[in-house]
Amino acid sequence: MPKSTETFKIAVRKFAPFEAAMQRFWDEYCALSGCTLQLEMVVMDLHELYDRTITQKGLAKGEFDIAHINTDWVYEGYLAQDFEVLNPCINKNRPDNFPEGWSKSLLCLQRFGWEIVGLPFHDGPECFIYRKDLFEDTEEQANYLAQYGRTLEIPKTWEDFHQIAQFFNRPQDNLYGSIFACYPDGHNTVFDFCLQLWTRGGTLVDKSGAVNLNTQAAIDGLDFYRKIVNDTKAVHPKSREFESVAAGIAFSQGEAAMMINWFGFASMCAVDGNAKVKGKVGVDLLPSAAGEQSASLNVYWLYTIAKGSKNKAVAYDFLRFVTQAKQDKQLTLEGGIGCRISTWKDEEINEIIPFYHKLEQLHEVANSLPQKKNWAAMAAVIDEMVLSAINSDEPSKSLIEKAQKQIIELDR
Repeated sequence: MPKSTETFKIAVRKFAPFEAAMQRFWDEYCALSGCTLQLEMVVMDLHELYDRTITQKGLAKGEFDIAHINTDWVYEGYLAQDFEVLNPCINKNRPDNFPEGWSKSLLCLQRFGWEIVGLPFHDGPECFIYRKDLFEDTEEQANYLAQYGRTLEIPKTWEDFHQIAQFFNRPQDNLYGSIFACYPDGHNTVFDFCLQLWTRGGTLVDKSGAVNLNTQAAIDGLDFYRKIVNDTKAVHPKSREFESVAAGIAFSQGEAAMMINWFGFASMCAVDGNAKVKGKVGVDLLPSAAGEQSASLNVYWLYTIAKGSKNKAVAYDFLRFVTQAKQDKQLTLEGGIGCRISTWKDEEINEIIPFYHKLEQLHEVANSLPQKKNWAAMAAVIDEMVLSAINSDEPSKSLIEKAQKQIIELDR
């Protein structure tokens, strides 16, 4: 059958494993279904993807057929009617083993009442990622003991994390103690702030459901974050330029001993042939303040169908195909993180990625961001607050009070 000149457009989060997987899946789908539409991937960084799909109404206008949508934005997009509601399609032709094939934690943020607007695409909570080979090296252990009088082990507190980062910071070897993603896109520093808050026993919302930053846990977390990010003897010098993907790539090239980032970047180090730390990476729970519990962040990516798509039948058929167990596993082998329970428990996957089973443990301590119609605007306020902390000497308490006033205005 001759190929069509018509295109099927997918808005794709810029990340080489995602791009490779989507092309592979489309080719396989067309071979199986006989679809002749030509795939046009529009690959975008986080900020541009949000802007094109949600802010500029690209989904509602039909500029795309399918989009990778972050759960941070899904509520805003739902209220604006940017997505096709999937219930009629699901009721008529369910995805394989739906909903039992997924953890409940990956089916909640895209569901509003009875309406479902997306299917899980890519998972992987925030976690502590480290160079296992460095931590287990007997010479490193002896040197750490001699220098600090303590055993070198997975840091349980943020103070331990900072000390170990300083120990491993060796610019002459292009090795830094840690990496942070501080690129100002309304996401990276917001996530880092929330993790600092939660691991200090704090909460982002008060009992009434309003976002409340003005707490001691928030002050302590911001104080620590600005201190460590500005410590040139502990942190990668390009941290201010890195978003999460760039930070993950730098880590995969052996440029840091530790990182707080998404599980997917640890997985990438295990399956990417270009990773210099392949087979040398470990994953664990995040450090916390002394006496507090660890925490993680449950943000995940969805496949969504654009409300304005002219190819909705093909779009849903493709979604059923790409969310099958085989494709979910293949996404993981490409360097993403499959969302099905079957992938998490797959023997081959766990042999290739020995820490894969820890996904379940991370989900147990994972929190979600509040679903607010204007969360993106609130996140921008938090982003600016954290960036101001990093780039100025203004006290954290003052910065937080200013940000809280803006949050209150937005929440009215």
